[in-house]
Amino acid sequence: MFEKVLIANRGEIALRIHRACHEMGIATVAVHSTADAQAMHVRLADESVCIGPPAATESYLNIPAIIAAAEVTGADAIHPGYGFLAENARFADIVEEHGIVFIGPTPEHIRTMGDKIAAKEAMKAHGVPVVPGSDGAVTDDAEAARISAEIGYPVIVKASAGGGGRGMKLARSEADLSHALSAARTEAKAAFGDDAVYLEKYLERPRHIEVQVLSDTHGNAVHLFERDCSLQRRHQKILEEAPSPVIDDAARQDIGARVVRAVQEIGYRGAGTIEFLYEDGDFYFIEMNTRLQVEHPVTEMITGIDIVREQIRIAAGESLPFRQEEIRLRGHAIECRINAEDPLSFAPSPGVVSDYHPPGGLDVRVDSALFSGYRVPPYYDSLIAKLIVHGATREDARLRLRRALEEYVIGGIRTTIPLHQMLVEEADFVAGDYHIHWLEQFLAERSH
Repeated sequence: MFEKVLIANRGEIALRIHRACHEMGIATVAVHSTADAQAMHVRLADESVCIGPPAATESYLNIPAIIAAAEVTGADAIHPGYGFLAENARFADIVEEHGIVFIGPTPEHIRTMGDKIAAKEAMKAHGVPVVPGSDGAVTDDAEAARISAEIGYPVIVKASAGGGGRGMKLARSEADLSHALSAARTEAKAAFGDDAVYLEKYLERPRHIEVQVLSDTHGNAVHLFERDCSLQRRHQKILEEAPSPVIDDAARQDIGARVVRAVQEIGYRGAGTIEFLYEDGDFYFIEMNTRLQVEHPVTEMITGIDIVREQIRIAAGESLPFRQEEIRLRGHAIECRINAEDPLSFAPSPGVVSDYHPPGGLDVRVDSALFSGYRVPPYYDSLIAKLIVHGATREDARLRLRRALEEYVIGGIRTTIPLHQMLVEEADFVAGDYHIHWLEQFLAERSH
């Protein structure tokens, strides 16, 4: 097992990783920008190293500084968390070239799954269902029109190297297609340095369903059931729950078995998430995230499995300590992402936290690095806390969430807590009857 892990991240996820390491008896190294010198993960880590000024490009994305920090502190492994360098194959290469273990998949798998077209082809080859669309990048508008006519409008144009909703444009008819292709290519080039785009059938009311997997280096793999991440704004997840309210046990076991077989066949290593659109009883693969997910706690709450601990154990060469049939789905969990933003306009709200009181009680978990007096910096993602609750049933979890949101106090800045308070009372949410476009429609109605 590792003696010292450097955490190449910040905020709540850095604190989450630190806690897992300390429970395993592993020392931690925090890296931080000058803006995060007083951050909680820096205060609690065994050692800390400043790696640059506030701008992420000069600190949390500064690969030479991170490697130097690992070498000077004698860290034998690096955990990238999520975001920043977590899915950067070149970073994983450099870490391993320096004789340090990268706590994550192989660089090859990060590369393959980071290319949406290659990922789709790989999953299709291993029996995972995919959304109807082009077999690869489309470079000719006439070819795009032919494929679109075959699969039927509406279609969505997506950046091959994309993510976070960038480089995605909708075409509801042939008249829209040329502009959608041009706009997606331009946006993809600007965001990712690659203007390759592909086509997919656009589903009108799908759910966003993702399956969590763990796979070791000894040929063992398991799934930890699914999460429903359909409440989204501009392709950014707002609230997640596990299991999905619309997936039955037969479908759950079928898609889980397919996913496990696929990751075993490609020789995947570590934690990963296979994401699907789900509509009218059918699953369609959209992408694989080769990292820890923001919403991993809901899966931990329904399985009792510490996913970060398993990531570390797998990276250290250990075998999974459980078999698929030993993993039980227990109750229901819901997670609210709480951002330092206006709850309706979503305008960023950095500043000093004047008061802080997290909720507590049975089956209530708060993943946050906030404290009273903490200054939320304007330089990074606005996620400041995750509130996760568990209940014997979905309704138990919903009522517990409602109570916990009432207790949560974050003073001095605006947050999205009021939005979540509205959502948990909405009839469609209470019924579990929503889809990936539902939240934007809900917000549009509130803005009038």
